[in-house]
Amino acid sequence: MHSPVKPSKVATAQVFAIAGPAMVANLTTPLIGIVSTTAVGRLGDATLLGGVALASVLFDCMFWLFGFLRMSTVAFTAQSLGSGEASELRAILVRGLIVAVVIGAALIALQMPLATVLLGAMGGSESATRAAKTYFAVRIWSAPLALGNYVVLGWLVGQARAKLALGTQITINLINVAATAVLVLALDFGIAGAAIGALTAEAAGLMLGLLIALRLSKAQLAISRAMLFDRAKLMRMLSVNRDIMIRTASLIAAFLFFTAQGARAGDVTLAANAVLNNFLLFGAFFLDGLANAAEQLCGRAYGARDKAAFAGAVKLVVMWGFGFALAVAACFLLFGPAFVDMMTASVEVRRIARDYLPFVIFAPLLGVFAFAFDGIYIGATWARDMRNLMVASLVIFLAAWFAMRSFGNAGLWGALLVHYAARGGLEALRYPALLKKSFGS
Repeated sequence: MHSPVKPSKVATAQVFAIAGPAMVANLTTPLIGIVSTTAVGRLGDATLLGGVALASVLFDCMFWLFGFLRMSTVAFTAQSLGSGEASELRAILVRGLIVAVVIGAALIALQMPLATVLLGAMGGSESATRAAKTYFAVRIWSAPLALGNYVVLGWLVGQARAKLALGTQITINLINVAATAVLVLALDFGIAGAAIGALTAEAAGLMLGLLIALRLSKAQLAISRAMLFDRAKLMRMLSVNRDIMIRTASLIAAFLFFTAQGARAGDVTLAANAVLNNFLLFGAFFLDGLANAAEQLCGRAYGARDKAAFAGAVKLVVMWGFGFALAVAACFLLFGPAFVDMMTASVEVRRIARDYLPFVIFAPLLGVFAFAFDGIYIGATWARDMRNLMVASLVIFLAAWFAMRSFGNAGLWGALLVHYAARGGLEALRYPALLKKSFGS
């Protein structure tokens, strides 16, 4: 083992060296869905458009569930960097890629029952579901590639190579845009063309990521079998991944429940909630970028056993989180009605969306602790506590909805804000005890 690399005092510049590229990457990611929807939409068949929309949501949720591959890789990489275990960095990358390939292969093997059950549960029309199955049957082959990209991106961010991670992610998005446009509009491949575009982009991205990893490792990715399959490290990785997966499943359940309840309120309310959801995503792009910084900086300080650097990173991430949240809330307050009008031409949808605009104005402020402490907990691999607190937050969300259900959609939005507050609040309350347990008094 090498001597620990003690991080210097954490500065704002270090936070934004990671958070800045992550924010830009977050803002470019929706391009994939937008381009697929636009390209298929230009074919003039509403059924195909509905099919790609159904399947895209399905893949978003499915891949999101396996986001632990990125998160745990960031944490383990940063901790190894902090503790001076340079040789372990390569093992972390290869272990993560093996897990990604195994999960991806399992998804491909189970594609028929997955498509039948999941698309059936989404309740689309028969023709839209048929179109979605066509998209699903092609894009499912990208699963090992997409999950492998999670690992590579996490590995790069874990080493504070955020610009390289950003470059890789933008490359994936641009290739997706170009390939989808050519395959769907020029070569008339239809909905399958959009899926092939996504698969091509993921393959190119993984190839680029592995070339970068090879260069950073000076072409020394070979690892002894004993190091790669070290039982203690393997068990720790699987344990952390399991807990983060359960945490993510709880989070997905809350948002799917929110969407389902909105749908029951009628098409106009569902459309208004969909418009307002874009506001939530916009705020999340910035807060999630800061969470990325927390994962790396806290992970590195944790690996170096440097309590001062850890606490300093926490303070800066939370402080800047509130700064961005205030800016986003002010933007929504001043320009929210205009943004609503840009996103929908329906007078009725505009009216409903404006009625519930105050909820999305407060959401970023309530979300600061939720995003920041998620990043902090991941960096320190406090995965079991994060899992338990997220499950508790889901229960609180459902209880809040039950208590406020008589208020209709306002009660639903109120429950969502309670969920934001519970997520961050519970983690903030638990933080001092975990800090003391990990670093001592």
